[in-house]
Amino acid sequence: MKVYTKKGDKGLTSLVGGERVFKTDERVEAYGTVDELAAFAALLGDNMRAEAALSPYVDDLNRILSRLMTVEALLACGKTGCGKVAPLAPEAVTWLEGRIDAMQDALKPIDKFTIPGGNAVVSMCHVCRTVCRRAERAALRADEKYGTDAIVLMWLNRLSDYFYLLGRTLTEHYGVEETLWIP
Repeated sequence: MKVYTKKGDKGLTSLVGGERVFKTDERVEAYGTVDELAAFAALLGDNMRAEAALSPYVDDLNRILSRLMTVEALLACGKTGCGKVAPLAPEAVTWLEGRIDAMQDALKPIDKFTIPGGNAVVSMCHVCRTVCRRAERAALRADEKYGTDAIVLMWLNRLSDYFYLLGRTLTEHYGVEETLWIP
């Protein structure tokens, strides 16, 4: 199978189910942004893999990457393609909430915004968080126009919180001073 098909040369692509749409379609923007998030999340995991103490978080990221592929497929559904993709289970949201709660319980409470930085891996968490928020906004725009699985929207919302707490957790792990925004 060739990588290039030339079918997209005029700005069209196919959704799940075969429907042809412009690459500027809200659904394409949404699943493309989720794809970008997956690449950054993989990079984050790759940069954590060498430390055995971080293996639970690398395992989390591997699970998240699999769910991101499901989210991409769900966002890529055309008029007839939704039956071809299994929905995201509500337990995916519950699992993220459990991981978020566990990290938050282990951290010192704060009442200010965190300024990203101090360590490259921590900064990658914040890149993932912000790309996730952009993906969520794109998914909301797609939902507004075409409808989207509600679990996908909830999961993306929780996922950005996961990346935020992972950044705080790794700040502590690396012994980096957490910088809080004080206006």
